[in-house]
Amino acid sequence: MVRELLSPRRVQLGESTEVRRLLPNLGRRMVGAWAFVDHYGPDDIADEPGMQVPPHPHMGLQTVSWLHDGEVLHRDSLGSLQTVRPRELGLMTSGRAISHSEESPRPHARFLHGAQLWVALPDAHREVSPHFQHHTDLPVVTAPGLSATVILGALDGAVSPGTTYSP
Repeated sequence: MVRELLSPRRVQLGESTEVRRLLPNLGRRMVGAWAFVDHYGPDDIADEPGMQVPPHPHMGLQTVSWLHDGEVLHRDSLGSLQTVRPRELGLMTSGRAISHSEESPRPHARFLHGAQLWVALPDAHREVSPHFQHHTDLPVVTAPGLSATVILGALDGAVSPGTTYSP
């Protein structure tokens, strides 16, 4: 049963990436602690620069980067420089403040497809020290007809190594 069906709006990020933003949405600002849900691709960027999002600030949230295809180079004001690849977790906690950029490396894969989800930090953790985590080995839960990667939190006894501040 579908309780609520939301339609995304198209938003331009940086010079060349268009995302479909599901949250926030008219009538639905958040789902639990999830404040933004952006989906991009699959885009054929073979002859394009790919993702080119210049440095910009964040405060009081976490960004969860999850790729299906391609690569994104994360660079931030703490000195982090990390390429995030498919099925890896890129988790930036902004806390009191951080600035970061995201771009397709040069050279880059032909296709770019992924999502970025934003988690609003609870009041007690809004001023936490900013940090970036990159995890390549995430737990997978399997059952007949099911395989689920635990990106954040816990499911059926499997716990993601990513730091969370909300249940």
